[in-house]
Amino acid sequence: MHRVGSTGNTSNSSRPRREKRLTYVLNDANDSRHCSGINCLVISKLSLLGGNDYLFSGSRDGTLKRWELADDSAVCSATFESHVDWVNDVVVTGETLVSCSSDTTLKSNIVASGGLGREVFIWDIEAAMAPVSRTSEAMDDDTSNGVLSSGNSVLSGTTVRSTNATNSASLHTSQLQGYTPIAAKGHKESVYALAMNDVGTLLVSGGTEKVVRVWDPRSGAKQMKLRGHTDNVRALILDSSGRFCLSGSSDSIIRLWDLGQQRCVHSYAVHTDSVWALASTPNFSHVYSGGRDLSLYLTDLNTRESLLLCMEKHPLLRLTLQDDSIWVATTDSSLHRWSAEGQNPPKMFQRGGSFLAGNLSFTRARACLEGSALVPVNTQPSFVIPGSPGIVQHEILNNRRHVLTKDAEGTVKLWEITRGAVLEDYGKVSFEEKKEELFEMVSIPAWFTMDTRLGSMSVHLDTPQCFSAEMYAVDLNVPDAPEEQKINLAQETLRGLLAHWLSRRRQRLATQVSANGDFPVGQENALRNHISSRIDVHDDAETHIAGIHPAFDFSTTSSPSIITEGSQGGPWRKKITDLDGTEDEKDFPWWCLECVLHGRLSPRESLKCSFYLHPYEGTTVQVLTQGKLSAPRILRIQKVINYVLEKMVLDRPLDSSNSETTFTPGLSGNQSHAAVVGDGSLRSGARVWQQKAKPLVEILCNNQVLSPDMSLATVRAYIWKKPDDLYLYYRLVQNR
Repeated sequence: MHRVGSTGNTSNSSRPRREKRLTYVLNDANDSRHCSGINCLVISKLSLLGGNDYLFSGSRDGTLKRWELADDSAVCSATFESHVDWVNDVVVTGETLVSCSSDTTLKSNIVASGGLGREVFIWDIEAAMAPVSRTSEAMDDDTSNGVLSSGNSVLSGTTVRSTNATNSASLHTSQLQGYTPIAAKGHKESVYALAMNDVGTLLVSGGTEKVVRVWDPRSGAKQMKLRGHTDNVRALILDSSGRFCLSGSSDSIIRLWDLGQQRCVHSYAVHTDSVWALASTPNFSHVYSGGRDLSLYLTDLNTRESLLLCMEKHPLLRLTLQDDSIWVATTDSSLHRWSAEGQNPPKMFQRGGSFLAGNLSFTRARACLEGSALVPVNTQPSFVIPGSPGIVQHEILNNRRHVLTKDAEGTVKLWEITRGAVLEDYGKVSFEEKKEELFEMVSIPAWFTMDTRLGSMSVHLDTPQCFSAEMYAVDLNVPDAPEEQKINLAQETLRGLLAHWLSRRRQRLATQVSANGDFPVGQENALRNHISSRIDVHDDAETHIAGIHPAFDFSTTSSPSIITEGSQGGPWRKKITDLDGTEDEKDFPWWCLECVLHGRLSPRESLKCSFYLHPYEGTTVQVLTQGKLSAPRILRIQKVINYVLEKMVLDRPLDSSNSETTFTPGLSGNQSHAAVVGDGSLRSGARVWQQKAKPLVEILCNNQVLSPDMSLATVRAYIWKKPDDLYLYYRLVQNR
């Protein structure tokens, strides 16, 4: 096997290079709603947008949304789509929105972010609200200088700019070009929680190390490490002065730390399970807490008096105060607003039902076991921002084009993943029964993988495996397709996904060539070579787009998103309709461009099936061949029957000396020609069936008569069921 050094491998060792993956995310839900749990919330009043409150929410579906809030309404006014995984946290400072997805380091400039993976994105809302009016030449110059655009989103008709902190690049070049965030290094494991004081002089972090770390965000220097929790630190908040810190942990305890004394001064046991969310009043006198036990509590930090405000149906992930209300985000995709008296918390305790928080984690749990059940103050939220139910179960059907899904509300749907459409909405039916009902005895190679981690279907294409599945065009209902035309499922899916990109790319190249044939300065050779080598593709781009097969035609109203990465930078995500034609090998995997632009597929395993064809035991029919035959795996048994008919010349002996015999399968309608040559391959030929009544032939495998509609791959998978060479048998039967 050819071996190459892996990316980033600085040693002398070499290993097989793992090619970049291309993923597309399907979602038939309302784009203004989240479709998975909501990990983070923040309230902000942005002066440039008016005096209304805005709620920003980051979800496990990988998107950020901005909600314009009124007394009894919330309108999604923007969706920020760039993260390729869960959005873990979001902070608004002034007019800058910063969100983080998975990471194991801390990055700090005006705010800090951290998580489980490797992405940090900085959103400049002021720049996003300004219309983008840049020439193509300027954009090309930026790209050549390493200025990257990794996400676009509709926001009042403008473009949102984002930056991947891994590359230390920004599109808002007048402010951030060349800026390198400070790295606060020290965490050995995942970071789950961050907090910073108002003036930005103190940063605290926590995660799976069970400790609270304190940093100077201006230099990244460590200041102290606070021990006390016995499980993951999941939530942190600092008071405005930076003296006190509250932490919530999976050990079910809330701890109050005095950073000046570097010790824990109080612990509060009010929950019976992990504490995942904290929010405090502005003066740090009371704390709201929630977590895995579905409960939202209000606790007085001085008197230790606690009150159960409400019970949710799902674990609580994040809390944020808005005047006298509190917004609650859970593992569900909806947002709830509850009455909380955030400006005067003591009023809540006047209603009664409070208790004193314990000091140890078992205190609250023991109280529940002793029958001291608490009655929540509120039974219904005052307002709900609905979400869409995420997909929680899926099954890839045997035809490898259809996927059966079940969402969080129990609704079962049938999808066609080659065009991202819902074929059937079955409602709330049994998923297992519907799966059995849709079972087909067909065998198609597994050309994609998928998951529902984002609450929607993410379909992953990896080379060369993705190019292993073919189908006949007639089976895909392609109009006027020749009977023998084969279609590679991954190739046509990629063409459908990138049809808009191809069109924009062609338009862009056309505008870069002036009327006298000149090229932009510094790009003449590159563009001339590019156009000369690919002019056949680009000239045909519009024709190709117009001729996309219906089975691969993706919707532009509910368009999927692409997640991938190229030779430079990290992974990025965009809707297919947001691709502007500037993306190239720095953004896309090379094998994807080879497929779409040149029609060249990566080397892959053989798409043929070898088999032996012998007379059935006990029959007197002649022996047609002693050798091994080879044919496409998708070849129908009907073609094998036609082959037998054409080789069986009943009125004279078989001419065994002829190494090449051609025949016509003799199907009704358009006749298709095939032949067997020295290597036993079924190929195109020209000789027609003699003018006489054809005998009826049956093909058997394991003593079972095969349906003419079966493919060789299906026979091997469901009838033969052995890794050895496939053996087929033929016999004549009486005409019926």
